[in-house]
Amino acid sequence: MQTLFTSGPSATFRMVVLVVASIVLMTVDHRWRSLELVRSALSSVIYPLQYTIDLPIRLYYWSDEVFSSRQTLLEKNREFEARHLENRVQLQKLDIIEKENKRLRELLSATSKTTERLLISEIINVDVDPYRQLILLNKGSNSDVYQGQAIMDAQGIMGQIIHVSPLSSTAMLITDASHALPVQIDRSGLRANAFGTGKMDQLDLRHLPHNADIQVGDTLITSGLGGIFPPNYPVARITKVERPAGEPFAAIIATPLAQLDKSREVLLVWRNDAEEKTENIQAQDGKKPANNTSTNSDTITDTILDTITNTITNTITDTDKKVEQKKESTVQGSSNE
Repeated sequence: MQTLFTSGPSATFRMVVLVVASIVLMTVDHRWRSLELVRSALSSVIYPLQYTIDLPIRLYYWSDEVFSSRQTLLEKNREFEARHLENRVQLQKLDIIEKENKRLRELLSATSKTTERLLISEIINVDVDPYRQLILLNKGSNSDVYQGQAIMDAQGIMGQIIHVSPLSSTAMLITDASHALPVQIDRSGLRANAFGTGKMDQLDLRHLPHNADIQVGDTLITSGLGGIFPPNYPVARITKVERPAGEPFAAIIATPLAQLDKSREVLLVWRNDAEEKTENIQAQDGKKPANNTSTNSDTITDTILDTITNTITNTITDTDKKVEQKKESTVQGSSNE
C-alpha cells in the first residue's frame, strides 16, 4: 500500500546540500570566473523588476521638478545671481590685491640701490587745485616724517614734504610751478635746475647756454646739492632740446620718470645719518643754515644769478668789441681818403 505523501530528505540534509553547493559555486566563480555569463543573464532578467520598483521614486522627483512654482524658481535664480555677484566681488578684490602686491614689489626692488632709511606711505588725497600739485600721505611726524623730506616711487623722484602733522603729511610734486630741483645729467655730469611747469608730464630746464652738452634721451638724476634730495636718484628724461637763434639760453623740456598721476604708494626717503650729523654740526657752528629748504632755494638763486651775470657780461664785452671794430674801420677809411 502506497502512502498519499511520500517522505523525502529531511530539511537539515537539504540545508547542508545547499550550503555546500553555494560554497562550490563561489569557489569556482572566484577561481575561474566561469559564472560571469550566468550573472549577466540573471541581471538582464532582473533589471525590469528593479526598474519597476524604482519607478515610483522617479515619478516623485519628476513631478516635483515639473510642478515647482514660479516663485520658487525666481528665488533660486536670485540666490544664484547673488552668489555670482559675491564671487565677482571677491575676484575684483583679488585682482586689486595682486596689483597692489606688484606695486609693492616694484617699490622694494627700487630700494636695493639705496642705503638710506625708507618707509612706504600711501596717497590718501590729491589736491584738486589746477595751479597746485599737492598730495596727502598717511604718514606724519609720528613716523618721523619731516619737512623737506624727499618722496619717490619705483621709477624716480616724485617730490618733497612741505607740511607735516602727527598722522599725515602734504607733499609737493616736482612738476608744481613753484618747485625747483637741482639735477645732473647722467651722461655728461652737467648740473642744472629742473623747474616745475604746472603740467604733470613736463619739467623745464632753464638758464642753460646753447653749447651745453645735453641731448634728447639723456637721463636726469638728483645731484644732491641743497641737502633735500639724496644724490643719484632718477628724476626725468630729456624729450625736447631747442636752441633758438637770438636767445641766450636753450629751451629744454624733460618728462618725469615717476608715475605722478598713477602711483598709489610712495617711498619716504631719509638722508644718511652721517650727512645729517655733519649738517647739524655745521649749522651749530654757523657754517651752514639749519633749514634745508632755504639752503636749496639759496643755492638755486645763486646759480641763476651767476648765470645771468655771466651772460650780461659777455654780451657787453661783445658789444664793446663791435664798437671798437667799427671805429677802427671808420678811421682807416678817412686816412685812405
